[in-house]
Amino acid sequence: MTSVEFVPHPLFPSGHLQTLAGVYWPRAGHTDAAQQHTLTLPDGDRVILHDNCPPDWHPGDRTALLIHGLSGSYASPYMIRISRKLAQRGVRAFCLDLRGCGAGLGLARLPYHSGRSEDAAAALRFIHHLCPGSPTALIGFSLGGNITLKLIGETPSALPANLERAIAVCPPVDLLACVQGLTRGVNRLYDRHFVNALNRQILDLRQHIPDAPQLPGRELPKGVFDFDDRFTAPVCGFGTALNYYRLCSSAQFVPEIRLPTVILAAGNDPLVPADVFQTLAYPRTVRLVLTRSGGHMGFIARRTPRDPDRHWMDWRILEWTTSDRPTS
Repeated sequence: MTSVEFVPHPLFPSGHLQTLAGVYWPRAGHTDAAQQHTLTLPDGDRVILHDNCPPDWHPGDRTALLIHGLSGSYASPYMIRISRKLAQRGVRAFCLDLRGCGAGLGLARLPYHSGRSEDAAAALRFIHHLCPGSPTALIGFSLGGNITLKLIGETPSALPANLERAIAVCPPVDLLACVQGLTRGVNRLYDRHFVNALNRQILDLRQHIPDAPQLPGRELPKGVFDFDDRFTAPVCGFGTALNYYRLCSSAQFVPEIRLPTVILAAGNDPLVPADVFQTLAYPRTVRLVLTRSGGHMGFIARRTPRDPDRHWMDWRILEWTTSDRPTS
């Protein structure tokens, strides 16, 4: 485990305030115009890759694949900010809309979930075909971070040839522990927010694909566990939510990772308890950066000469993506 100094903004001292500030303060603005690639997956579903190509990018230059979190998309503020900053540094940043998300609504019949590592691998192969000879960084946020770690740990000897390094930000490496945490105290507000977004997404999908899987019964799920147990797990072949969490939690795959990898997490993250990182067996290729504060995907800092704005997370990702030493 590595300690990297993060000094929270004085207005956002707690994990909850950091989490909310990361979403709402300040807003990232509109998405940049990016070329869209439609990627057909082996099962026939389609997803969208947004291609942010710098004007001075050349074959062989760096690329990155960004994967968003639960109820997110390419239009999530952190995806907009970081893909824009990467492009300004000369990195061709591809942002994946997971199945049914963002611009991909209506293109996939099956839903996304925390274990869709095969979709990330398909996106990496597409980038390798489009940009042969260009090293690629895989950057996953929250749920996308779990997908990232699962991918690079479950088949370490069969990764796409272009994949050079990985970064996982606030990954829910123990899905059951994280979902159980949503049922306690003020975290029930997050649980309600996420399940409402998931319910709405399934209902919206039915408007585009009438025969898409639907929620069972007349009552909508009341929480994330209920949603996963009644919809995600049976539709995606896991049977139950507990089996889904068991098979897709990335903690079991971390010890097998051979790719240079950084995991960034915060000690006061309200959604991913810090103790889930304490029991993992880390290979020498994986560097855990666990800060005292930062919340979930927040990391809003005091202004320093080192970083042009208060989004401390963004600048560390840029450093780790462009460094000559992947885990430096």
